[in-house]
Amino acid sequence: MASLLVPHVLALFDLDHTLIETRGVGREMYERVFPAVTGTSFRKLATVSGRTELDIIRETLDLHGLEPTDATIRQLASALVAGYAAARDELRARGRALPGAKETLVTLAADPAIHQGVLTGNLREVARIKLQVFGLAEYLDLETSAYGDDHRERYELVAIAQRRAAERTGLTFDNEHTVLIGDTPKDVEAALAAGVRVIGVATGKFSVAELREAGATAVVPNLNNVAQLVSPYLPPSNDSKNSSSNRSPRSP
Repeated sequence: MASLLVPHVLALFDLDHTLIETRGVGREMYERVFPAVTGTSFRKLATVSGRTELDIIRETLDLHGLEPTDATIRQLASALVAGYAAARDELRARGRALPGAKETLVTLAADPAIHQGVLTGNLREVARIKLQVFGLAEYLDLETSAYGDDHRERYELVAIAQRRAAERTGLTFDNEHTVLIGDTPKDVEAALAAGVRVIGVATGKFSVAELREAGATAVVPNLNNVAQLVSPYLPPSNDSKNSSSNRSPRSP
């Protein structure tokens, strides 16, 4: 039971534009599967940044004048998973892991006090495919993560990930020691709504200033310093309660 005494933190990474980029494959996947599922020509995709796939599917159906029934949403989600599974080679050729992504995950994975997963708007199986294609899956616990088909509201995913991590590890991951890492104000909003910490990374289309204004606990321009920022969130051990580990990281 000694492991229960080890200070621990739950680090949850967003996926698209935080760890990877697919360079347009996501939109094109909707163009490919939408007509077959709905019988309607694809015209417009809902805004996707920081949203869950369930929310994106629902609004995209609305934009086409189609009723977002549970059955249609499930069919579109299944078609998207099948589409990504068939497009692994294309995804590998067009997309990439962002600079510093693998290095950050490797560093955190080596620390027994840090448990890392993903909190993403992607469907579970789509997230798995993307992470496998770009060589990042082995560093993350995908069974204790939360996905865009777990709940429509992104902030609700935080408690889902915490519960799964607790069930899998026997540890309790409270809000003070749960950290989200993401590239959009939506990531920040979700973290704040759930009452957890958040590190903004300006690796997507939002700037350091925009992420800071959204209320991120810390903001960095890239992934290079994320591992160092996560460590200060560890709770103090019995012999280091007054150490510098109690300090919250500050934005550079």
